[in-house]
Amino acid sequence: MQSKGVLSDKTLTFSIRIVNLYKYLNDEKREFVMSKQILRCGTNPGAMVREAANAESGIDFIHKLAIAQKEIAETGYWLELLRATNYINEIEFLSISKDADEIMRLLRSSILTRKQNLKINEK
Repeated sequence: MQSKGVLSDKTLTFSIRIVNLYKYLNDEKREFVMSKQILRCGTNPGAMVREAANAESGIDFIHKLAIAQKEIAETGYWLELLRATNYINEIEFLSISKDADEIMRLLRSSILTRKQNLKINEK
């Protein structure tokens, strides 16, 4: 795996964890509804980060990362629900939730930095 940046690497690794969670929920727990929801929203941030890397403008970059931010927040909801309904245990929840929180912080920081850079360039 060639490095494309910290955020890109972390979202790819997170997406892999989400795909493996999806497989576990389907194969072991026989859960088919929430697993599809978490698969969709949990893999989307990585795709949005990759799209942002090829954004047409600073505004487009911010927009794509904002979508990733919304999707990682939704992923947190589904993780909490999976924990509350005993599809994943507390240790599993804490491990993957920690990664989601880290990605959220990186996304927020990237958005803020780009917004600040856009303001500087406007002057």
